[in-house]
Formats: sequence, structure tokens, C-alpha cells
Amino acid sequence: MNSCSTHSPAPGTERREAASSIGRPFGEHSDPRRRFLAAGPGLALMAFLGWTPALRAQGRGMSAVAGAPPAPPLRLPDSDGKPVDLAQYRGRVVLVNFWATWCPPCRKEFPSLGRVRRLFKPAEFEVLAVNVGEDPDTVFSFAGLTEFPVLFDHDSRAMAAWPVRGLPTTLLVDRHGRLVLRAVGGREFDDPEIVAAIQQLLKS
Repeated sequence: MNSCSTHSPAPGTERREAASSIGRPFGEHSDPRRRFLAAGPGLALMAFLGWTPALRAQGRGMSAVAGAPPAPPLRLPDSDGKPVDLAQYRGRVVLVNFWATWCPPCRKEFPSLGRVRRLFKPAEFEVLAVNVGEDPDTVFSFAGLTEFPVLFDHDSRAMAAWPVRGLPTTLLVDRHGRLVLRAVGGREFDDPEIVAAIQQLLKS
């Protein structure tokens, strides 16, 4: 299975990074994978217990979330710093995608988020792309302007509160605010099987 490497940098890399960071605030322009692992007490505990951010290859379809629990709160800034709250989309089906630019499966699936967004009316369906641990400039250099909100989970706390098992992880929230379907690993979200699942949720 294809995955992103999270191994230590090659010899000499750390010295070059240290030299290039002189005069910068601590953490600025650091490796986003390291920020991901050092983003808070919860993630530090996960790392201590052996959990690391797995990066999943492309797959097919989505799996049911047992019990369809209520979606955890999600309120994060967009690229302009404006807060976006999942609660404001109640009554719509929402696709929540956790991703990062350094993750190849995330990059591969990202265009399909826009394609599936265009298949449905804005009043019925929305995509929220939650970037984990990166800054708006990094994301804009990859994604440019998008047709859906890109949110920034700078400290990875939102990701820790959601049932994320690796990057990318995507969840479908139904019109009643429940987690109903999940995909761990890359997908093509305009695949007929996923489109049919969204259509079915819009009827319920």
C-alpha cells in the first residue's frame, strides 16, 4: 500500500533546517509532519502509545459509522481567519475531509472534492476540507481558490476529537448532524458509489 514516509530526515538535513531557521519564530516554516505530531497533549499521548499519522492509499466507497453518533463540534477558521461552524450547515449533508498537502493520497483526491461539490445544490450539500497543521500560504500554493471552504486545524485538536484514523480521512455528516459514513484513505468522491450514497442521505 502506498503511504507517506514519516521517517527521520537524511543526515545533514537537520543541520540545514536549523541554519535556515535562524531569526524565525519557533516552529515557523517547520516540517508540517513534525507539527502534526507535536500539536498537543492528546497527540503526544498517541505518539507515546505508538500511534502515528498513517497515510492511506486510494480506495473505493465508504463504510458505515457504527451507531451513527452525533458529529463532534467543528468550528475552525478559514483562510481569511473567519470562523466556520459545522452547526451552520444543519439540514444539509456535509462531507468533512481531513487532509494535508504533504500527503500524496490527499493531493490526489483533492480535485474530486470540487467535482462532487458541483454535482449538488449548495442548499443541500457542502464540502469542508480541514487542513491539519499547515498555514494558509502553504495550502493556497497547492489548492488555489476552491469552491468549498478550506478550514485550518492548526493545533490538530479538531482532528483528535473526530474519528480520524490517518490522512486522508473523510466523513459524511447527514442532515441531522450524525456521522454516517467514513473513508480512511484516498477516494475519488465523484465515484458513482459515493455519489449514490450522498443522494440517499439527501432523501432521508
